[in-house]
Amino acid sequence: MGIEEFDKEGRYIECEFKDFNIASAYFPSGSSGDVRQEAKYRFLDSFEKKLLECNQNETPFLFCGDINIVHKEIDIKNWKSNQKNSGCLPEERAWLDKIFEELGCTDAFRLINKDAEEYTWWSNRGNAYNNNVGWRIDYHIFNKFFSRTPIRTSVYKQERFSDHAPLIVEYE
Repeated sequence: MGIEEFDKEGRYIECEFKDFNIASAYFPSGSSGDVRQEAKYRFLDSFEKKLLECNQNETPFLFCGDINIVHKEIDIKNWKSNQKNSGCLPEERAWLDKIFEELGCTDAFRLINKDAEEYTWWSNRGNAYNNNVGWRIDYHIFNKFFSRTPIRTSVYKQERFSDHAPLIVEYE
């Protein structure tokens, strides 16, 4: 993204193709304390500028990855008890509202799948994976200039690779 603080952490890679740009993003987690939460907010501000730039240039743009934010109650098992935790804070969810509502971005997964309990991350504590006590914090998000339509989505859980499960979106 051209921001030293985040570039040195390897949080962003973008590829430019003839008719669209695609990026893989790993947004910071703020769960380790206030210093990292503030870094997360700086990252959100920087990423919002990237989205605005793509919109101003009418660049078709898709970004995928671990955003480390749930958007709605449907995206987390324990909504009420997590309201004060990083990843479910009102300010973080408001940022997603802003990119969807004001910047014209779309959550490809939720465009197709309206089902509850479709999570992509589970804590390694408390048998969360086996009890499906999870969060959906991984996304495919595209802007209004991206012309490919998502046609199928899934969360791949046949094998477990880490505390995340791959979010798969097939485009036309």
